[in-house]
Amino acid sequence: MNEAKSCDREFTVVEPTRVPTAGQASSATHSTRSGRTFLVKLADLFPTKPKLVLASGSPRRRMLLAEAGFEFDVVTPAEGAECGVCSGETPPEHVARLAWQKAADVAPRVERGLLVACDTVAECLGQILGKPRDEAHARAMLQTLSGREHRVYSGLCVWQLPAREPLVEVDCTVLRMDPLGDRQLDEYLASGEWEGKAGAFGFQDGLDWVHIVEGSESNVVGLPMERLARMLAKVVPTSGTGC
Repeated sequence: MNEAKSCDREFTVVEPTRVPTAGQASSATHSTRSGRTFLVKLADLFPTKPKLVLASGSPRRRMLLAEAGFEFDVVTPAEGAECGVCSGETPPEHVARLAWQKAADVAPRVERGLLVACDTVAECLGQILGKPRDEAHARAMLQTLSGREHRVYSGLCVWQLPAREPLVEVDCTVLRMDPLGDRQLDEYLASGEWEGKAGAFGFQDGLDWVHIVEGSESNVVGLPMERLARMLAKVVPTSGTGC
């Protein structure tokens, strides 16, 4: 774990850890045959379950929060909250800044509550790969990722309103994509499953050609739930059970 800055805001980058073997898996998770890991009611770690405000229109983030047992409202940030590039910005700095921008955009519309905002990108060969603009852009992204290791970064902002300062941290997962043949690539693009997903793929779709090497699976889906639970524990009392 190390400290960094983006646009004069400090945040924490969480280094990925080796994915545990079947016998080492945390009691807070269980795996499915598709390869996804669902977090088992992380909200139960808090004696009084915090009511969250999710600053995102992502159905995948809503799904993860619901599966973890959290109650939440959704307030979608304005499209302009995701705009802007700082010169020389690294991928962790980029997602940290955008997570904070999304939270700052929604905060004036939330009088009181625990605000959660997130931004996710893939990075390969130094290129930041966000959501593809169209099918041609998705093809170019997947051709870049094909046969290579890459990283998925999520910036996460947790902000208890109205009193506290926002917390901003970054989670990272390392993945490997198998080499994709032309036919395989064409079939995937024709499916439309790449739409709206960082790096033009969704790990939650059960793809057998994308593999996690290190780090959180929920981070790749779009919301690092283990990191979220730890950040929430800094502002909400817990039962003392680890996650």
